[in-house]
Amino acid sequence: MPAMQLHSPAAERNRQPILERLQRLLPPRGDALELASGSGQHVAHFAAAMPGWTWQPSDPDPAALASIAAWCAGLPNVHAPLALDASDATWAGVPDRVDLVLAVNLLHIAPWAVCGALMAGAARHLSPAGVLVVYGPFFEADVPTAASNLDFDADLRRRDPRWGLRDLAAVDAQARSAGLVRRERVAMPSNNLLLAWGRSPGERR
Repeated sequence: MPAMQLHSPAAERNRQPILERLQRLLPPRGDALELASGSGQHVAHFAAAMPGWTWQPSDPDPAALASIAAWCAGLPNVHAPLALDASDATWAGVPDRVDLVLAVNLLHIAPWAVCGALMAGAARHLSPAGVLVVYGPFFEADVPTAASNLDFDADLRRRDPRWGLRDLAAVDAQARSAGLVRRERVAMPSNNLLLAWGRSPGERR
């Protein structure tokens, strides 16, 4: 493995389950923006398995950008990675319209304000039938939280008090304020969820 290629064991484990859900959820072709692409393992795996989709990976970390480029070398349907912080107001460099905005393991390792920025940015850039897909662990009011997720949340908050698992009802409220409504909730391995939001009927244009 080249030195610039970062490796995430979690990405290695969850890339196939996420891919299988994306293949069920999405049409055969489209344009995708991935936020916080990290090592690049996800986008490389998805692009190879979904050649009808064009992928724009992104990350604010220069080391991650180099790793993404290394993982995606030779994949014709992956654009050069974009230096992008999801909390930026403008999402500079992002295409005006994309059919998928994908964020894997982002919201719990970012300040809460990133959630609102994510929803607003997705609403601004999604095509009329496009979807925002978010993967990760969440708190749900009527669902018991796994002990491992409670431990994970406590560890995150020790590392940075701005981090932590998010309450799904609060995330949905942020989505609604941006004109998005949740369409999918899929239970995933290791007590994670895959969630999808799209434009509310009055917002499709």
